[in-house]
Amino acid sequence: MDQLLIRGGGDLASGVALRLHRCGFKAIIVELACPLAVRRTVSFSEAIYSGEITIEGLCARRADSTAEALHLVQMGILPVMVDPHSNILKDVRFSAVIDARLLKREADSSLVAAPLVIGLGPGFTCGKNCHAVVETQRGHNLGRVFWVGSASDDTGQPDGDPRRVLRAPQDGILIGHAQIGEHVIENQVIAEIAGLLIKAPIAGTLRGLIRPGVSINKGMKIGDIDLRDDPGYCFTVSDKALAVGGGVLEALLSASLRS
Repeated sequence: MDQLLIRGGGDLASGVALRLHRCGFKAIIVELACPLAVRRTVSFSEAIYSGEITIEGLCARRADSTAEALHLVQMGILPVMVDPHSNILKDVRFSAVIDARLLKREADSSLVAAPLVIGLGPGFTCGKNCHAVVETQRGHNLGRVFWVGSASDDTGQPDGDPRRVLRAPQDGILIGHAQIGEHVIENQVIAEIAGLLIKAPIAGTLRGLIRPGVSINKGMKIGDIDLRDDPGYCFTVSDKALAVGGGVLEALLSASLRS
């Protein structure tokens, strides 16, 4: 089946990759040298650090060259490469590029990158930097595919209770004091940056935390507390990621019917 390039390996991108893999599509993920995924336990970008990660039965492995990535694809393994500028496009022709970086600003994707360019969420406009856009904002249109227009603008607000999101109080290196999947109580120290403690504003399960040792900028989202308090949710792809993955699948299949 046709080969796809997925730009970004965070939790939404990983849900897309997992759903497409289950439908027989072969993909390669390209990422930053130091990925900043919060939901690391369900983000294939973690392979950049650890060398390999398995999510819901799908193994992803770091590839250090295009040749290695193509070999892994043939083995049924999902390759993850450090290639923030998608230079692989110069050497490999993909049937579609899925931009899942979730930049939340106008993306630098090009319509000539592949016969089909699919953008996820804010920053994409059909006919400008993508052929189709998939809505990522929760609500009535989540996962819906648009061939004209744009996704909803970024609201700047997290889904649900805004207290669940932990943000960096200062620039610096993240030091972790709690583990993903752990039950935390109000005012428990979750992490610290530049000597400033980051405490849980509410009780729940620590659903995500940026990898300790990574350099962080002030105001950046570094953690996520789940009020549902079910540690199992920390290790499976979310309903939102699956819905967005379904939208990408629809775009791929409907594009083939259009051509």
